[in-house]
Amino acid sequence: MHKIINMDSRNMSTIKDKSVNLIVTSPPYPMIDMWDNMFFSQNNEIEFDFAKKKYLKAYEKMHNILNDTWRECDRVLGDNGFICINIGDATRTFDETFQLFSNHSKIIDFFFNLGYSVLPDILWRKQSNSPNKFMGSGMYPAGAYVTYEHEYILIFRKGGKRIFKNNDKLNRQKSAYFWEERNIWFSDLWDIKGTSQFINKKIDSRERNASFPFEIPYRLVNMFSVKGDTVLDPFCGFGTTNLACIASERNSIGFEIDKQIATEAQNKVKNISINTINSFIENRLQSHYAFIKSLPEDKVEKCYTNVNHNFLVKTRQETNLEIKKLGDKILEKDFVAFTYI
Repeated sequence: MHKIINMDSRNMSTIKDKSVNLIVTSPPYPMIDMWDNMFFSQNNEIEFDFAKKKYLKAYEKMHNILNDTWRECDRVLGDNGFICINIGDATRTFDETFQLFSNHSKIIDFFFNLGYSVLPDILWRKQSNSPNKFMGSGMYPAGAYVTYEHEYILIFRKGGKRIFKNNDKLNRQKSAYFWEERNIWFSDLWDIKGTSQFINKKIDSRERNASFPFEIPYRLVNMFSVKGDTVLDPFCGFGTTNLACIASERNSIGFEIDKQIATEAQNKVKNISINTINSFIENRLQSHYAFIKSLPEDKVEKCYTNVNHNFLVKTRQETNLEIKKLGDKILEKDFVAFTYI
């Protein structure tokens, strides 16, 4: 089941307490100018602070808006669930003074004080090849600034480790990932090309698409949930997290405050090409075949056979792994579901 709801995620009353297993999201970034008007519309004091040049007060109030959503996330997230937040810090010049606004540290402080376990984060490297990317006084000392080419993926856990019993153990085994994927996905540095920022259709509220690329929520969904879990994105934008859940046999709920964007996301999820998702899954399988083929003969001899696909895998933990492709699509008034083959 996959839903996108056009509502402010500071009130997600349509979701029951502790009914979500994982939250994957990328919120508006405080002090990035493309989000200014959105924050102004949610608290007009922020616009007044800008007018009075009280920028640090505005910055605090922007995070207070996000904190209201984080509190709702805490309410709906089940015990032992994870929250994964893609956030970038902001650099901005006010009154001829250039400075950093550390968004990621504000969010870490919030969840730490809420009692969450703060887990090692991931740096998403978004390198730019632009020759004009450097800021400041060029080659002269004491006036240039380090160029930010990364964002953070923060990871928090609510309580202790999740315990799997009885049939849940087999489902967890079927939800496993490949050995070679584990080595890449659980690295603290992800070098993934950003998605296009161009919006094909006119959206009144913004000119650029702020979505993260499909690969980011796809990895996170597979890393921190199992098949059949429910994944929430409280700032779902154009529905990228929902699409990742469709490809991963998870349920998804997305909240989007902007009606135009929510409508686009609903259409995108309902009209997603099954062939597009299945091509991605097939590429994942082909990458695994290539990995096994690259192993020396003595390593291949030590491999195990996967019982669901009858191919070789590196470890015993991969023997029940099962990757299904999409079958038929089932549309209802307020959600879309898929069969898997």
